[in-house]
Amino acid sequence: MKHVAIALGLGLALATTAVQAQTRVTLKSAAAGTSYYVMTVQLGEALRTATAGKVTATVEESQGSVQNVKEAPRRQGGFVFTTPPSLVRTAQAGGKPFEGESGYDDIRTLFVMPGITMHFVVRADSGITGLSGLEGKTFIPGGRGTFTQRQSEAVFKLFGLEGKVKIGEVELSNAPAALRNRQVDGFATGSSHPTSMLQELGATIPIRILPLGTAELARVLEADKGASAVTIPANTYPGQDAPVATFGLPVGAFTTAKTDDATAYEVVKAFWTQQAALAKTNPVWGPLKPAEVMALGIKLHPGAARYYAEAGIAIPDAVK
Repeated sequence: MKHVAIALGLGLALATTAVQAQTRVTLKSAAAGTSYYVMTVQLGEALRTATAGKVTATVEESQGSVQNVKEAPRRQGGFVFTTPPSLVRTAQAGGKPFEGESGYDDIRTLFVMPGITMHFVVRADSGITGLSGLEGKTFIPGGRGTFTQRQSEAVFKLFGLEGKVKIGEVELSNAPAALRNRQVDGFATGSSHPTSMLQELGATIPIRILPLGTAELARVLEADKGASAVTIPANTYPGQDAPVATFGLPVGAFTTAKTDDATAYEVVKAFWTQQAALAKTNPVWGPLKPAEVMALGIKLHPGAARYYAEAGIAIPDAVK
């Protein structure tokens, strides 16, 4: 009986050690069904594969980047979320909608994500060929309270459309159905391209992605220094037979100082070692480069900094 007890005790000790050795992280990105949610699921699987199960991820649905940033200071270590870095800077500066809130200075960078491409979508038979054609129309500017909604509204204001576009009171997840049923004239989605939402929608009805003219694009880039010109190649979506000029913004994966250095290091190392495998599943992962993370401009987590230093990536003082 004593031998059995010793063996049982040893077994329990080994099991406890195995459980303790497993690191759990939470990944929060976007609403289910969106391109970023799909990427987050893929990322979770990549972390498990690269670490042989040492790091396991729980994927949480989110209403978007604003919610992600707002939750960050309240969450425990191991919370990984996506957002454009410009929104982090807005939060750290106490700008809208983060007025009077604190804790955002503890947000730290892990790695770069595929960037946002702004898609302004209408029915091909709507007669709308540019942003100015949205005046008097019903349009969903993005998910409620999301970064995409903020960007759309900023564009409307920039081009004198503020208060002249009827805002559709429809959740973005229901926007494709609303467009098919002519409940709305269009909607905006901020996703990497191609996004499955528009590929599927374009297979059921003819759609048009509104292009920005050269002068319009220049004004957007002048107003938002974090934005860059993006061209959606021809035939990215059904019926899109010409390139579409629009703009995009960088996106990063972030955590907070509550995440321990070892966990941050493992997450960053796992991501970059699995990048090629991720790109085989979803080509949007392919173009990313480790050095691009420095351009996000938000301080690196020390665990992430260790990985980039080992990889020979120069780390500017501004993000140390």
